[in-house]
Amino acid sequence: MASQARPAAPPVLVDAQRDALQEQFRRDVLAGLTQPQKAIPARWFYDHTGSELFDQITRLPEYYPTRTETGILSGLSGDISQAVGTGAAVVEFGAGSATKTPLLLDRIKPAGYVAIDISGDYLREACEALALRYPTLKIVPVEADFTRPVPLPNAIADKPLLGFFPGSTIGNFTPADAVDLLRAMRETLGEGSRLLIGVDLIKDADTLVAAYDDAAGVTAAFNLNLAARINRELGGTIPLDELGHHAIWNADRARIEMHLEALSDISFRVADKTFSMHAGETIHTENSHKYDVHSASNLLLAGGWEPVSHYTDANHQFMVMLANATGGSITA
Repeated sequence: MASQARPAAPPVLVDAQRDALQEQFRRDVLAGLTQPQKAIPARWFYDHTGSELFDQITRLPEYYPTRTETGILSGLSGDISQAVGTGAAVVEFGAGSATKTPLLLDRIKPAGYVAIDISGDYLREACEALALRYPTLKIVPVEADFTRPVPLPNAIADKPLLGFFPGSTIGNFTPADAVDLLRAMRETLGEGSRLLIGVDLIKDADTLVAAYDDAAGVTAAFNLNLAARINRELGGTIPLDELGHHAIWNADRARIEMHLEALSDISFRVADKTFSMHAGETIHTENSHKYDVHSASNLLLAGGWEPVSHYTDANHQFMVMLANATGGSITA
């Protein structure tokens, strides 16, 4: 029996690079906890435990985005293959468990697959699973913060590139930060590249809040794991049993907000610094902005991408957009 190929060995993440990620985590947490409205960037949810919890969230009955987007991608066989063609290398941003990746790979016969994620161990596990399904495909995991330009491996240097950013992760960024992210993606992928991106659509508040405050409490555990990670990695003393999960719909900003709310007056230390919170005070941990076709198109254009087509489900809950990199350099 022929042996099955394993994913290509990832570029060695030297200690200095790993330390840089940890230092960025420390800086973001300390800066966020000193703000009048305490806030921590959502990307730090995704340690190994956080990634596993989010994978559970995507299978919850209340969480419509994953199954809806999966349905859209499953129905796009002819459209995507015709628009993208074959022979492109796929670069997935925030690959996570890569559960939607086969829906794309099966349709375009890619020349390679690069998965970028900040959670390195979880990323490599996902790529090992993909290698069993695609034994002849060049698969390269890259542990990196994709909110900044990421050097791509030489294995795909001469290939046309298709960026893949499924889910509604673009909504985790404020519109200004989302534009910066899209520009970083364009710089990563370069001239002539394309981007396939998922965008969650505005809908009724009850549906939205339920998706981020499920009855089983998985999203609450996901939110609280961020505080547990701070305790574990930054020497924190945050009293986890004195924090509660809180999700609200902010209609003025068209976004769901997730917060960790102090259930009583608390004080704690993080990285040898002392902080306190009054009962009812919150740490803002995530935004999930929702869009319509017009606002999403404007966002892509500002980020250096020209929308080519968009696809939605029958109930108009979610949208997948295909865009081309605009010509010339992108400046602020």
